Amino acid sequence: MLNYKRYQKNPVLSFPERTWPNKEIEKAPIWCSVDMRDGNQALIDPMTVDEKMEMFDLLIKLGFKEIEIGFPAASQTEYDFLRKLVNENKIPKGVKMQVLCQCRQDLIDRTFEAIEGIPEVVFHIYNSTSTLQRDVVFNKDRQGIIDIAVAGTKMVLDGMKNCKSDITLEYSPESFTGTEMDFALDVCTAVQDTWGYPNDNPIIFNLPATVEMNTPNVYADQIEWMSTHFNKRDRIILSVHPHNDRGTGVAITELALLAGADRVEGTLLGNGERTGNVDILTVAYNMFSQGVNPNLDIEDIKEIVEVYERCTKMSVDDRHPYAGKLVFTAFSGSHQDAINKGVHAMKERNSEIWQVPYLPIDPADIGRKYEPIVRINSQSGKGGVAFVMESVFGYTMPKAMHKEFANVIQKATEETGKEMEPAEIMDAFTKEYLKAQGPYEFVYLNTTCEAITDASKVELDFKYKGQEIHSVAEGNGPIDAVKLAIKQYVPTMNCSVINYSEHALGEGSYAKAAAYILMKDNETGKTTFGVGVSSNITRAAIRGMFSALNRLS
Repeated sequence: MLNYKRYQKNPVLSFPERTWPNKEIEKAPIWCSVDMRDGNQALIDPMTVDEKMEMFDLLIKLGFKEIEIGFPAASQTEYDFLRKLVNENKIPKGVKMQVLCQCRQDLIDRTFEAIEGIPEVVFHIYNSTSTLQRDVVFNKDRQGIIDIAVAGTKMVLDGMKNCKSDITLEYSPESFTGTEMDFALDVCTAVQDTWGYPNDNPIIFNLPATVEMNTPNVYADQIEWMSTHFNKRDRIILSVHPHNDRGTGVAITELALLAGADRVEGTLLGNGERTGNVDILTVAYNMFSQGVNPNLDIEDIKEIVEVYERCTKMSVDDRHPYAGKLVFTAFSGSHQDAINKGVHAMKERNSEIWQVPYLPIDPADIGRKYEPIVRINSQSGKGGVAFVMESVFGYTMPKAMHKEFANVIQKATEETGKEMEPAEIMDAFTKEYLKAQGPYEFVYLNTTCEAITDASKVELDFKYKGQEIHSVAEGNGPIDAVKLAIKQYVPTMNCSVINYSEHALGEGSYAKAAAYILMKDNETGKTTFGVGVSSNITRAAIRGMFSALNRLS
């Protein structure tokens, strides 16, 4: 039995004045990528210089205006990479480089050396403020923790005297979620008062969920409480830095935005310490799915995943929101059928608004394709098989034919125990219908039509059980005439046409026609479809008829 009694509930803020539950996300926050720092330090094999440069280029391409480049005072590699960006003029105008530093004089001095020549810098200092870390790590009281933050702020102010960069101060009360709210406010206020706004830039107060400790609503209460209690709130950028220990990193971020957060620090695809940082892409795509501009150029998720996996040596889970290989895939037959009908409804209505069951966004909008949306296995239904045939290969089967062909596919998947790729489904369709084996083989057809009566005369060459036959007949139309021509030489053939439909395969002068004929064996009552394809619509129909005759046989 789980020893749950070892654990106790974390405190919950009492904040009945909360207003965030009544709000909606209406605009994107300021995004800050911490892939190069928080994400990199969490890798089994940290990125090489070349990998860092590729990742940096990707972040710039995606439109990030603030990038935490690293902890340049912590290692020579971090320092050298930052200098490489400066010396090679890699930092675009308007993009702020963020550097992290503890509140120690030697580290702050080294960081100022590293940022020399960078036009805009976010100088990020932090110290832990939680009750647990005050006790077991620092062995300090509240004032002792405040003193560390104030001292660090003064060091940054002093370093700015000989620095030409435009500095924005960011302060994080690290382990904020485990800190009493009144004390978190006291620390931030002490930093704010010490800072004194030496330039026109606002101060960034970053309130991290360093460790997720409670349900997302509690974090939202903490953010709104701080937002409403700050002094000079208009001169503060309230930032959040969520982690994902409880698996709700995206949820706490979205609720924090409702609660007043202006800025989000996170990583691509949720890389980071332990269970990771919040996945900025998921939050951004969630906004996009609600008609809100995320202000990031994230139209090609495939490229993002490729660069991410190459640089971090991490893999993206198949079920990862938006980015996973299977997230726009439906195995369930009922899901496949609903997707099929939703796509059809949009086309018929010529709707500009995306509304398809089970697909919150159009995969094509983020660089994904329709082909892998529906995967077929033994659990799939007729709608999914029909959707693959239409969306991938252009065959719009009659509705009555959906179940017939789905039964063919289901039998095949039950025998193998595996799913079928679209190409395998097409192979089965070709074998079952277009090249149906049987006693009948179509060879040649010539038709003439009577202008007054619309009667058709056909000259038909075909084989029956290998015997070559030439037959001439007249009927009410080509199909009727061909049926009579066959019956002259195969008197046992006793079939009737129940239904017929056709459509173009492709567009333009080289398009072919697909014809579907439902035929009935009048002796047994058995019915089945046949399919024919030809550049000539009449020949397509006759090929479909021969297909059905063979399947009935």
